[in-house]
Amino acid sequence: MNRSESKYFNTALRMDDALVSLLEEKSLEYVTVKEICEKAGVNRSTFYLHYETIEDLLSECVENVNKKFLSYFGDRHKDFIEKIDAAPLEDLILIKDEYLIPYLQFINENRNVFNAAYNSPHGMQSTQKFEGLYQYIFEPILERFDYPEAERKYAITYYINGIAAVVREWLKGGCGETKEDIAAVIFRCIRPQMT
Repeated sequence: MNRSESKYFNTALRMDDALVSLLEEKSLEYVTVKEICEKAGVNRSTFYLHYETIEDLLSECVENVNKKFLSYFGDRHKDFIEKIDAAPLEDLILIKDEYLIPYLQFINENRNVFNAAYNSPHGMQSTQKFEGLYQYIFEPILERFDYPEAERKYAITYYINGIAAVVREWLKGGCGETKEDIAAVIFRCIRPQMT
């Protein structure tokens, strides 16, 4: 990457960060180009050199967040969808340390992104991402476990909202507990020990 490409890339990252910061405070429909430019320390012409609209910036921002998120899982995520049909059932249980710890580490290191997603789910395209996860990952996994089709959406909603509630509480507390402690809490909530 040459120097001008690096400068262009760094300016784009500053605008991504500015957008996320603004989405922590308000919904996407109330964010303006002027505010993004002020937070990023760029002028309007620089914004329009990079993007036509705020939605273009948002799309790039979400794409960058997704790439960064997947990087926390190493090679585990590669070809996962293609392997669902043939993988042993124990490999399809996602509530275990090998998935929870990288997920929680990403949250801890990117709190602003999650705060923005909770404050402005539409702005961070959370609904669309969930629909993709449901269609390509959760639905096929539940099918492999012979979960009744009519109950699948309820089961996934229970898991996702339950984990999200634990994460929100963790974020409210400034992520004071370790990611391992929170993973253990999530696991106990989903699979309580009978005494």
